[in-house]
Amino acid sequence: MRVTLHQSITSTLRNPRLCSLSRLRSVFSSATNLCTSQQTPKTLAPPSPPPQDPSSPISSPNPRTRTPLEKQFESWIHKLKPGFTPSDVDEALRSQSDPDLALDIFRWTAQHRRYKHDHVTYLTMIQIAVSGKRFHHAETLIEEVIAGACSPSVPLYNSMIRFCCGRKFLFNRAFDVYKKMLKSEDTKPSPETFSLLLNALLRKFNKLNVCYVYLHAVRSLAKQMKAAGVIPDTFTLNMIIKAYSKCLEVDEAVRVFREMGLYGCEPNAYTYSYIAKGLCEKGRVSQGLGFFKEMRGKSLVPKNSTYMILICSLAMEQRFEDAIEVAFDMIGNSMSPDLLTYKTLLEGLCREGRSNDAFELLQEMRKRDSLMNERTYKTLWNELHFVSGE
Repeated sequence: MRVTLHQSITSTLRNPRLCSLSRLRSVFSSATNLCTSQQTPKTLAPPSPPPQDPSSPISSPNPRTRTPLEKQFESWIHKLKPGFTPSDVDEALRSQSDPDLALDIFRWTAQHRRYKHDHVTYLTMIQIAVSGKRFHHAETLIEEVIAGACSPSVPLYNSMIRFCCGRKFLFNRAFDVYKKMLKSEDTKPSPETFSLLLNALLRKFNKLNVCYVYLHAVRSLAKQMKAAGVIPDTFTLNMIIKAYSKCLEVDEAVRVFREMGLYGCEPNAYTYSYIAKGLCEKGRVSQGLGFFKEMRGKSLVPKNSTYMILICSLAMEQRFEDAIEVAFDMIGNSMSPDLLTYKTLLEGLCREGRSNDAFELLQEMRKRDSLMNERTYKTLWNELHFVSGE
């Protein structure tokens, strides 16, 4: 740039035609501007200070405000004196209303060299995680226990099984925990263990063709329960009876029913209802009616569905007097048959040539059944007229 300016001035001075006052002013003005721009540098912004290390002893001019959760965490950390035990940690965990804070304390204490969580602290932490709906953390804790993170215990394993049975994708994991219990000498399955597993299996009995797949597992659990010397209660035996009845293995259901006395268990309304319903579905209506009468003789009241299937089964076998007796007993216990049950009984009478008895029975049931609405009554009345041809 300097060379170009020097050449411009020299050529102007040597050439008389170009050496005018205005021309010289223009050239010297350009030279002055160039020198000024080179001597006055641009002002640059000061460089930003390097980031300060949080661990540096120099305090930040604007310290971050601690959250209430952090303050609570630090207060509990100070309460746990050096040499704390699992019972101290368990007490600290149970004192927390926030599951995340409890998990932070659980993880922080686990980092100490001379400390190790036991089955009590793991059980408490799993219960807190589940109740706080921290299911992912609960799954992680369960995997740690299975891997041997702490000594086992029956309450801990049962809690793990209960959680796994309640989660759709952890159903098989519940049986992994159960197998681990079988291999251990100190954590043999308890009656609660078998109840949890049987209840989980019964939830799979939603269709007849599917229940046979899980019936094998129910039968296997029942045998293992006997082999382990576990004495079942009425609730556990009822689930086994229900499984057999749903799969129409009624002879097996009756066998378990007969064995209840050996375990000191007394059949209840659910026991009789499962068997009576299964026998009727199997086509053994007389035997089902016998269980119903035995149940009523003990002042036990069956479920609504048991009443209705018994009424329909008796009506389809033209045993109308027995069906009517069961129907009146049902109404007397503040339960009302549905429309299909009424139609099966009343239309059955009409088809047997007993139309008058059907109309009289409908009027009597209308008086006794306070739950029968006007729409149901008119529908039944019209159906009877149509079937009887009147």
